[in-house]
Amino acid sequence: MGGDFAPESIIEGAVDTLHHLSENETIVLIGDETSILGKLNQMQIEPSLFEIVHTSQVIEMADHPAKAFSQKKDSSIAVGYGMLKNGDLDGFCSAGNTGAMLVGASYTVNVIPGVLRPALATVLPCIDNRNFVLLDVGLNPDCKPDVLLQYGLLGSIYAKYVLGKDNEGNTYRKSCFRINERTSRNKFRW
Repeated sequence: MGGDFAPESIIEGAVDTLHHLSENETIVLIGDETSILGKLNQMQIEPSLFEIVHTSQVIEMADHPAKAFSQKKDSSIAVGYGMLKNGDLDGFCSAGNTGAMLVGASYTVNVIPGVLRPALATVLPCIDNRNFVLLDVGLNPDCKPDVLLQYGLLGSIYAKYVLGKDNEGNTYRKSCFRINERTSRNKFRW
């Protein structure tokens, strides 16, 4: 249960989210059980509102992502991805080591065939009440042009199927799409 101001801020966010859940939805808190219970007690929140999975290791922000993921099997990131892979979770997120999250995703839930590099995405609001998808927001410090092209396409797919926006885009995006259509190396299925 890493990230800035963790685990306190993560637990506070989980508590704030409770009223958005349906009866059949549960938040699973994965991390040091003593810390989790201490914060819930401090907030006067009943622990039974969550499923708590204890872990004894932490992947630190300075840890090498691949080494940490493979060596710290009882970290919240490794345990969470294991639970996701086994079908014990419907989704998994962490504010911890971003590189370890990428490694975990690649090792456990895999990537879409043909995608050159996974990306982090966010949806940002615009002044005109429309949203746009921005990729990559911090995972990859240096990207090659063909990866940037794929990010544009992946963002378009996300916008179409998740946000319900089917926008042809500006001239730049249209030309990138035409380049992708002519290049067999960048083909991927969705």
